[in-house]
This record gives sequence, structure tokens and C-alpha cells, in this order.
Amino acid sequence: MAEQLVVSDTLHAYMREVSLREDEVLADLRQFTAQLPAGAAMQVSAEEGQLLALLIHLTGAANVLEIGTFTGYSTLCMARALPPGGRLTTCDITARWTDIAARYWQKASVEDRVELRIGDARKTLDALHSEHGSGHFDLVFIDADKSGYLHYYEKSLDLLRPGGLVVVDNTLFFGRVADPEAQDADTVAIREFNTYLHEDERVEVSMLPMADGITLARKLTV
Repeated sequence: MAEQLVVSDTLHAYMREVSLREDEVLADLRQFTAQLPAGAAMQVSAEEGQLLALLIHLTGAANVLEIGTFTGYSTLCMARALPPGGRLTTCDITARWTDIAARYWQKASVEDRVELRIGDARKTLDALHSEHGSGHFDLVFIDADKSGYLHYYEKSLDLLRPGGLVVVDNTLFFGRVADPEAQDADTVAIREFNTYLHEDERVEVSMLPMADGITLARKLTV
């Protein structure tokens, strides 16, 4: 049986041709973001955005939390997938990029489903717990500063309902996690987070070799 394929540029183009459904608004936002400083590296891939939308449909998530907004591509994908009355709370440290996001949310007519919170994510998560208590959210997407991943995960797990899903981006971190010579703070943080999650018996876990590494963790009900 074949192991994991190496995805060449040609194969990636084929995958997009037969799988990706990206409309004009999403494509415009992705192209605009790619022109920003480090924009192409920081935004989620189009395929990942489509996966996030699919996960919301599969789980029936109505209350979604996103940690790390940037220009709002993933936010837009998830907001569109919400059921009637659904709500997405997204947080970022600065409004520098989220002002761009808000324009595209409005263009896609999903701004009424999105609540944006600006500030330190640690304080935002504490505030959400004070407002809603434990178990309020159905799905959490973490894509923020890597040194904060473990803290965000623990807070998210508490805010997540039993059976809910945590989706974590960048868990392969440009492949650096497998390089023992890579000892920069972000790589070390992701490496330690991956080990922690692997050993966490409170969740079912699966790491997908997609984009920059996507890990799914389902909170167990017992």
C-alpha cells in the first residue's frame, strides 16, 4: 500500500482543479492577502478554508471560536458554513489586518454572523469563559502565535462542548518540527505542543499532512 504522496506543483494544480470550489470573493481576498508582507505564508490555503467549512457542516457546529483572524479568509469560509442563527467569534491582537477582513465579510454578507474581538487572546478567552462558561463552543480553530498554542488549546478545550472539535493549524511548521537542528522558539513550541496533544487522553487526535499541517482533536464525552 502506498505511503504519503509527495505533492508536486503539478499534482497540487490537479487537486485544485478537481476539488477546490473557491468563488470570486474568496479568490479576491486570497489574492489581495498574498500581496501583503508575509501574507502568502500567514493566510490559510484555499483547500484548508474549504476543509474548515466542511468540518462545520459535518459537526453541525453553530457556535465557532477562531483564535487568529488575520485578513479573515478562514473566518469567511467558516461563517458561510454556519447554520441559521450560527455565530462565529474571532479574535486577533490587532485591527491592522482585520479591517481588511471586515470589508470582505460585508461583501459576502456574513458580517452579522461574525463577532470580532481585538486584544490579547488570553484575556479574550478568559472573557468568553466568564460570559458563556464551559462547553459553549462546538468548534475551535487555532491559528495564532505559536508560543501561545498550548495555552490556547487548554482554554479552548474548556470552552468546547463534549464531542466538539479543535482544529489546529501549522502543526508541521514548514517541516521544521522534524529537524532536530531547528531550535527557534516557534518550532520548539509547536514540537512541544504536538507531543502534548499526542499524549492527551481527553481527546481523539489526528494530524493531517495537509497545507502546513492540520491537527484535529475531538473532545471526548467522558
